[in-house]
Amino acid sequence: MSRYPLITVIVPVYNVLAYLPKCVHSITAQTYENLEIILVDDGSTDGTGELCDRLAGEDSRIRVFHKENGGSSQARNLALEQAAGEYVGFVDSDDYIERDMYEKLLKAIQEFGVRAAQTGRDEIDEQGNLLPNICEPPESTRVLDSKTFLEELLLHKGDCSFCTKLIRRELFPPQAFPAGKLNEDFNLLVRMLPGIGKVASLPEQGYHVFYRMGSNSRRADKEDFSRVYEDCVENADMVAEIVRADFPELEKTAFRFGIFQRLEYLLHIPISRMTGDNAAYCNIVAYLRKSWLRSMGNPILTGKNKLYHTLFALAPRGIRQFHAKWMLGRNYRKSD
Repeated sequence: MSRYPLITVIVPVYNVLAYLPKCVHSITAQTYENLEIILVDDGSTDGTGELCDRLAGEDSRIRVFHKENGGSSQARNLALEQAAGEYVGFVDSDDYIERDMYEKLLKAIQEFGVRAAQTGRDEIDEQGNLLPNICEPPESTRVLDSKTFLEELLLHKGDCSFCTKLIRRELFPPQAFPAGKLNEDFNLLVRMLPGIGKVASLPEQGYHVFYRMGSNSRRADKEDFSRVYEDCVENADMVAEIVRADFPELEKTAFRFGIFQRLEYLLHIPISRMTGDNAAYCNIVAYLRKSWLRSMGNPILTGKNKLYHTLFALAPRGIRQFHAKWMLGRNYRKSD
C-alpha cells in the first residue's frame, strides 16, 4: 500500500447555494492533498449545479456529476461507482471539516493496521450555537472490534454517520446505500461491520455538522418525520438478523435496541397516524404486546423503558394523548 493513497471525498449536493463553498473549500484546504473530490448535483434548481462546475474550475481534483433528483443515497452510490480512491470519505454539502481531518484519519488507519477510522463531530445551529454532543468522542484513540462497535451503536453511544469516517473503498457493496431510506447510514454500516473488522476512533471533533432545518438530511416535513421512525424499526429488525448470524452474544442488546426504536416510533409519529389502517403502527403495537414478558426480563432495558413498554402495549393512543397534554403543560409552566 502506498504511503499516500488516493482518498475520494464524496459530496451529494442539492440546493445549497449559500453553503457549498465553505464545505468544498474545507475539503480542498486539507493538509492531506492526494484527494479526489466528487460533487454529485442531485437535480438542484437554485443554481447549485452551476456553482459545482465553477468550483471544479478552481481545483483540478474536483469532478462533478449532474443527475435527476433521487436523494442522497442515489447520489452517493453514483459517486462510489466513479470513485478511484483506495479510501472513501463523505461530507454533507452544508457541513465542513477541519483542515487535518483526513490526514489524521489515514494516519490512524496506517498506524493501527485497520480498514476504517472515524473522528468525532459536533453540531452547530443556524445561530452559531454549539449543540449538545449526540456522540461523545473518546478521551484518547480507541481501536474497536466490530462487535464492540456494533454494541455501542445498539446502545446509542456510537456514531453511525459515514461523514465522520474514512473506509477502504473495496468494502462497499454494489448500490451500497439503500435508496429511499432515511436512516441509510446505520443500515449500510451495520451490514458492512463484519467485513470492516476493527475501527480506530479518534478523540478529535474534526467534522462539523451545520444543523439547518430543511437541509437534505434534516427535513422536517411530517411525512419524512414519520418515515424515518419506520425505517429505524426496519433497521432494528435487520440488525437483529445480523446479530443472530455474527454476534449472538449481543442478542439481548439487539432486543433492547428493537424495543427502544419501537417506543421512539410511538412517541414521535403524529397521533392522527395511530389508527387501525396504519399497518406499521399495528405491527409495532402487536410486537410490544407479544414481547412484553421478554422485555421485563431484559437487564439492559431501564425501568423507564419497561414502564413505557407496558403503557404503550396497553393503550398506545391514549398514552400519546396524555403525553402530549403533559408536555404542553410543562412547556407552559416553563414560559411563566
